[in-house]
Parts: sequence; C-alpha cells; structure tokens
Amino acid sequence: SNLRRTTSNPLPRSSAAELILAPFVSPQLFISNSFLRSPIRTFVTSHNIHIAHRPSPIAACRTPADQTDKMPPFPMPPHDIWSQDAFQHPSYNPIPIPRRPHPKPQANASSSSNSSSSSTRANVNTRSSEPGPSDAVTKEFFKHSSAKRVNTDALISKALKEQYPHLELVVVPESLGYGNGCNLLAYAQGGNATFEVIDDKDGSNLPSSLDWLLYLPPSRRMDGNLGGLATITNFGKYLYKWQGHEFIVYLVDGRDGVMPYPIKNYYILAPQTYHVDQLVLSAGKWSSDLHEEVWVFDQGYWQKSHELFKSFRDASWENVILDADMKKALIEDHLSFYNSKETYQSLKVPWKRGLIYYGPPGNGKTISIKATMNMLFQKDIPTLYVRTLASFMGPEYSIQQIFGKAREYAPCYLVLEDLDTIVSDDVRSYFLNEMDGLKANDGIFIIGSTNHLDRLDPGISKRPSRFDRKYFFPDPNLEQRIAYCHFWQNKLKSNKEIDFPDQLCEAIAKITDKFSFAYIQEAFVAALLAIARRSDHRGSRKPDSVEALTEQLEDDWLGVVNDAEDDGDLKKLTLWVEIKKQIEILRDGMEEKN
Repeated sequence: SNLRRTTSNPLPRSSAAELILAPFVSPQLFISNSFLRSPIRTFVTSHNIHIAHRPSPIAACRTPADQTDKMPPFPMPPHDIWSQDAFQHPSYNPIPIPRRPHPKPQANASSSSNSSSSSTRANVNTRSSEPGPSDAVTKEFFKHSSAKRVNTDALISKALKEQYPHLELVVVPESLGYGNGCNLLAYAQGGNATFEVIDDKDGSNLPSSLDWLLYLPPSRRMDGNLGGLATITNFGKYLYKWQGHEFIVYLVDGRDGVMPYPIKNYYILAPQTYHVDQLVLSAGKWSSDLHEEVWVFDQGYWQKSHELFKSFRDASWENVILDADMKKALIEDHLSFYNSKETYQSLKVPWKRGLIYYGPPGNGKTISIKATMNMLFQKDIPTLYVRTLASFMGPEYSIQQIFGKAREYAPCYLVLEDLDTIVSDDVRSYFLNEMDGLKANDGIFIIGSTNHLDRLDPGISKRPSRFDRKYFFPDPNLEQRIAYCHFWQNKLKSNKEIDFPDQLCEAIAKITDKFSFAYIQEAFVAALLAIARRSDHRGSRKPDSVEALTEQLEDDWLGVVNDAEDDGDLKKLTLWVEIKKQIEILRDGMEEKN
C-alpha cells in the first residue's frame, strides 16, 4: 500500500502480494524464472526500489545498478532456511544492498564541469541537515505520533497511578458494541448517580476537558423542530457520587494508531475496588437494559430504537379487526407460552415457540404484531426486531448475532417480518441450525410473517418443531369491513366538520368485497385528496388547517372530512360519491393485476 501511494505507476495486486510474502515463503517461489518475468521485477527495476528483508540463505534482494542486468542466481541450501545451521552453510553468501552515498558538499561550485547539478544536490542536502526552528504544535504532533507503539490506555493508567498512588485504579470500557458496556455518565443522567466536572487550578496552560459541540438536526422538520446541540466528551474529569460513595472518574477517548474507531474508557479511582465493582455492575446492567426502546437488528448490528417503541405504544388488540375466535387464540397463544415455563420443563420439551402469520398484504399482520409487542411490554417481555440480514460480515454472521442476542434477553419476543425475504436459500440451513440446533433457545418466542407462504422452504413452514402454528389473515368479510368503517367513525365523531353517518359504513362495506384493509384505506385517502382538490378549485371555504380535513389515526389511518348534511340520502354525501369513484379505480387495478 505504501508503494501505491508513493509512486505514479500503480502496483498490481499480485505484485504487492509477492512483496509482502517475500520474506516468508520459500526461495524457490520468490527467486524463480517466473519472478524474473513477473510484473514485480519490472516494477522494482523501473522505480529503482531496494528490497531488504530478514537475513537468510537467499540473502537480500537488490535492484541492479544497471537495469539491463539480470537478477543474480541464488544457491539453494539443503537446510531449513531459518535454522542457525543454514547461516553457516558454505553456500550462504549474502549479497550486500547497494546504497547511494550522500554527496559531499562542494568547496567550489565551479570546480567541475558538472558543477551546476552537483552543487545543487550538495546545497539541498546541506540545508536539509541543518536544524531549524519548528512550530510548537508541530513538535507536539510528531512527538505524539512517532512513538514506537501507541497505547493511550497504558499511558493514562501510568499517569494516574503516579498522580494518585494511594487510590485503586479500575479501567472500564464505555462500550463493547452490540449494546454491551458501562456508560457511567448516561447512568447518572438517568437519575441513578450524580457527577460534577473537576476544573484545573487557575494558571494551567492545558484545558480541563476536551469536548466537541455538535449540531443535531431534527428527525422530523414538519413539526417546526430546529434540532439541538450535543456535546461529545473526548477527555474529562469528574467527581462521581453513587450511593454515598465518591469516585474520581476520568473519561478518555483513545484512538490509537490510525483506526477511526473510538475507544472510550472510564478510569475510576477509589480507596478500594469493592465499591467500584458494585457501581460497574449496577451501571452495566442499566446500560444493557431497554429504556422505552426496542432492540432492532439492521446492517449487521443491534441498536436501540425509540422510534419503533413509540410506533407500537398506542397499538391495542381492541383496535385490531379480526375474527373474534382468531384474536382470542392469538392472545392466549402468546400469554400462555410465557406463563408455562414449568409446564414445558415438566414435559421435558424445549421452552420455545414459533408462529407464522401469512396472507395477502394489508390484512392485519403488522398491526397484530404491534399489539402483541405492546401487550408483552406491559409484562416486561422485551421485543427484538429484525429488519434485514445484510451486513458487512455476511448473513450467517447476522443470524449468529440475532440468536445470540435473543438468548441473552430470553424470555423475549423475536420478530421476523417478511420471513420469505429474510431467510433466503443461501442461509436456510444456517438459520434452521440456529433454531433447533445444539444451542438452547429456551424462552424465545419467534413470530414470522409473510405475504407468500409458498415461497418459504418446507423445512420452515411445514415442520412443527420450528414454527408450531400458522395463522391465515384473509381479506376481511362484510362484518369486519363494517367494523372497520365504524372504527373510523368513532375516531372522527368529535370533529364537528365530519359528516359520517352509520348508513355510510354499511354502504362502503358492501362495495368493497375482496378488498383488504389496506385497499379500503387507500380508497378513503384517495377520496379525501379528491375532495380537498375540488374544494380548492371551486374557491369554497378552506379549513384553517390540514387537521380540519384530515386527522391522524392509529396506525396511520386517515379520517375523511365531509361537509354535506346527513339527510338520509347517500347521493348527497360528497364522501359517498367520491369514494365510489376511487373504489372503482382500485378494483380495475386489481382485475388487471389478476
């Protein structure tokens, strides 16, 4: 890589490999006829590069002074090339690497015919050898960056022991990845401890802390949020108080070497380590717990999501429109599993369960999962949600991380939406091995959903020991479609500008046969937009805000506004006239698709 950066001609990948491996492979591989014809020799000779490596019977490779010369032959001793005896072998005759001598300064620049070039070269070398004044920051930078080995952890630990010889030192990483670690400052900000910054005495020429001030843009600008400021501490000193005990805590971000990844450590000083151990145990447990969050696996690692948590907190089984018996079975299936650990153990069967929700899209699979997540949250059962297996380490690594986290948080609820796209043929066997292999999955309830059950491997969809039951979510029947319209009506009845009579619910339900809930929703949304556009063109009174036309309902449903009076005649209801048009358009699209 260094050769790539310092030369204009790129080094072929195979040639770079030969350079790197040269000191470690047999001499037959490095010095051979193929090498003499390889790109690496051409590159070496064209750039006048000297290659030196560990002394050995093959000696050192050099570039001939005359580039037309051939590489010299090397005798191959019968001994191990790295043994001491090999260096005593008569055939061992190392070839010295030619070095270009430093030109001597010329006393008189005009004393030779080549005085111009010689004096120039001499003057340059003379000037470069003379020390000159350097910027103080430059000195510090190169002093810090030119060590034989960079280890911030060792440097800080040594300095702290010298400054506090009578205190015990404990080093605690802030994070080890995947949600593991011990964030003492966040633990204190959560109301579990207190801390204050320790400032150096006046007159110090060094800052007491090193902080970054960042601007954080808002996650949503629609609400008028302008974002905020956040501070990232790279170096800080604190007086930390927890349960009547005081600690001196240093927070240091050590980015050793050239790696960009931060390595933040807490350096805790205390009279004895017992109280430090108790603090780390408590803060570590708090850091790994969920605080109004959900574990989400995406792009190869686990992360805590507050957004997903908010999305299911308002979901309730009361608002899920399903067959009554099916809804009851789903609720009991989940609750009975988490309450039956002893029953499973007494029957000598693994305490695990799996369900598959399948059926056409838009018929309640997702809202049923959200309602279950909310129900289990109230019983302290965490949810782990998987978005994709794509990662920088491959899907097999993702599956390993997913089930590892599920075992850690068991009993838990593991959600795999769009199961047919997550578990492909390439990772099917690895996935099945994690589900019912040698590792125990006690306490893990796996829920998978799919719109295409036929795309699932039979080993997943038809084997009870993996997914025990399958629930079909069909298109809603007439009774369910009427209930769905009443759901909208109840949500909008407090809005005086909305005219939504009971007879309209049944009328809409009758003309939406074979429609999913998602299609009915689309009919309402399209009708709403058409009414709004027509009101603008006619110049009629426009509501003061968008909320007068629409109201955000649970699970992103939209309520529809109609200013027509309820005179018992549906033809006079603007909503009825418009929604019939939209339903006809949607049905034509369904027929074309079929």
